[in-house]
Amino acid sequence: MTLRVLHVLDHSIPLHSGYTFRTAALLREQRRLGWETFHLTSPKHTAPSQPDETVDGLHFFRTPAPAGPRLPGLAEISLMKAVQVRLREVALKVRPHIIHAHSPVLNAIPALRVGRELGIPVVYEVRAFWEDAAVDHGTTHEGSLRYRFTRWLETYALRHARHVFTICEGLRQDIVARGIPAAKVTVIPNAVDIESFTPGGAADETLRAQLGLSGGEVVGFIGSFYAYEGLDLLLAALPELLRERPNARLLLVGGGPQEAALKSQAAALGVADKVVFTGRVPHAEVQRYYDLIDVLAYPRHSMRLTELVTPLKPLEAMAQGRVLVASDVGGHQELIRHGETGALFTAGSAPALSRALADLLARRSDWPALRQAGRRFVEQERNWAASVARYQAPYRHAVPQTADA
Repeated sequence: MTLRVLHVLDHSIPLHSGYTFRTAALLREQRRLGWETFHLTSPKHTAPSQPDETVDGLHFFRTPAPAGPRLPGLAEISLMKAVQVRLREVALKVRPHIIHAHSPVLNAIPALRVGRELGIPVVYEVRAFWEDAAVDHGTTHEGSLRYRFTRWLETYALRHARHVFTICEGLRQDIVARGIPAAKVTVIPNAVDIESFTPGGAADETLRAQLGLSGGEVVGFIGSFYAYEGLDLLLAALPELLRERPNARLLLVGGGPQEAALKSQAAALGVADKVVFTGRVPHAEVQRYYDLIDVLAYPRHSMRLTELVTPLKPLEAMAQGRVLVASDVGGHQELIRHGETGALFTAGSAPALSRALADLLARRSDWPALRQAGRRFVEQERNWAASVARYQAPYRHAVPQTADA
């Protein structure tokens, strides 16, 4: 019997995010194992779409946004109700052996209700805790009534799911600390599709000149400008770096909530002429910008979100053979071996970041070894085939009648 898995997702491709890229990789690798996968997104998938659509060979059932109040609490209840109604409809249509809900918990609660009604086992995959994301976005604070209620709801879902998956050791430890049996929690590590990444190519000198980076040593970041990424710290470290490396330049590719504040900070520090903000660039063009960067910087601030969650970007950088520096938050320490695959600095310290960058830029002779070690790490330990294979035993336990699960 071929295993049929119905995934319940926050959002998906064609939107671009670490969440959607991980999802697409997981689904494709599950299909390589011979499983049938079906995919439902919540109303938080905001890209224009049809009720059903196929994107890059993956078919998605969409959930329309509910009409009604947008007040905190009531909006989330309406969203969960909409997911529950659409999920029940899709489940009756595709008849899955298992429902696999992915965070946030707004997907897990409807999945548990539908699973209980239809007699379908439900597993829950935690990529981050909703309450921690809300703190970072500024919609609540740690210890608030909303925070405590959300944490209770999350723990409820963890207890009632047949099995729990998560993306890293930090989250696994937090889940077990809530009283969830360790044997019920499996880590499915973030990984990369090795064949999709090749070592970086030669820089496009025309693009370099257009951006005013000719002759410079380029430190760069490519991604969304969220507060937790620590780009404010990167700017704060730039004046000291420039005193030691006058040709240093900072290339920031992307955009997001912090963009205006970062531009104001660069001006206030007197380094605006040393910083290039490109804005968002088409996905197909991103590689050209990576090739301009000498050292990639991932200066994430220390908070529950970054201490517990491992990001994808450092893995993608290592897969491309890039040189990188990162803060020593827990999520980075699970991925980066200091002095072997990259450099770690004390989170929150601009002087430590400046020293780490200056040291790397001064030791170009060490770069080939760093690049090779990073690429070897993802090839051997962080590939999707190895990660997705970890689903097999928990699925088999949840649905014992499917011999090939």
